[in-house]
Amino acid sequence: MTTPHRGFLEPDGAGLVIVDKPAGLTSHDVVARCRRAMGTRKVGHAGTLDPMATGVLVIGIERATKLLGHLALTTKAYSATVRLGAATTTDDAEGEITGGASAAGLSDDAVRAAMLPLTGAIEQVPSTVSAIKVDGKRAHQLVREGAEVALKARPVTVDEFAAHAFRREGEYLDLDVTVECSSGTYVRALARDLGAALGVGGHLTALRRTRVGPYGLDHAITLDELFESPRLSYGIDEAIAAGFTTREVTAEQAVDLSLGRWLDPVGIPGVYAAAAPDGRVFALLRENGNRASSVFVVRPSA
Repeated sequence: MTTPHRGFLEPDGAGLVIVDKPAGLTSHDVVARCRRAMGTRKVGHAGTLDPMATGVLVIGIERATKLLGHLALTTKAYSATVRLGAATTTDDAEGEITGGASAAGLSDDAVRAAMLPLTGAIEQVPSTVSAIKVDGKRAHQLVREGAEVALKARPVTVDEFAAHAFRREGEYLDLDVTVECSSGTYVRALARDLGAALGVGGHLTALRRTRVGPYGLDHAITLDELFESPRLSYGIDEAIAAGFTTREVTAEQAVDLSLGRWLDPVGIPGVYAAAAPDGRVFALLRENGNRASSVFVVRPSA
């Protein structure tokens, strides 16, 4: 089997930067800083993180910006701190306190028991300061304008909502928790609903995303590190190998893919990668009927 080596446009400099986002920056702020650090305008992000949150933000560089929309970032993991004893307008520490009751008398067992109904397949009402659109406007924008916002409950899956440390601060009870959940789950809403279930109110005081899909903090780079030494967390082939099932193709098939042609299907569900034996990916494919067609050509014909 011959590995193709000529006649293709190589995606030089393309890949993913897994940024360890600091608190206080929006996702758009991070994109702007990555453009400066990496010296290119071709930068995009997959998913968002609230300004108060830290941790994993997936950034695409150069041709990998076209990859972002195909990444299966459907599972996420967080570490967070929940404060019981007060509810806020934003379900986090940035909002104004709207009520609550002393959490001093709550036992650890009572808290853990109240967390159980908030795990598994549940219906969750998103936080009113989310980015969900209502009549063409973001919910958080309407809230800032003084409008009353009532969002409908949505199905989400919470695979884990577990408390690992309990700290009592006067009338408050702070919990260090971990959350494993589906995309679309609001950790702030879990804090709010836990406080409501216990009758004391609750909100989030810290949030750190530790993983999005297969991309975690083990490959993350801080913005300071990126400016000091601009680099990718994953080259485009490594990024695709981490995120997709791979089908090995021949040299002839690689040429066909570079020209936008389709291959015969092999029964792989969803979007998958087509790679040469040397690991170079030529396209992402999706099978439909008797065709495996490209949804993204990584190395087009020169």
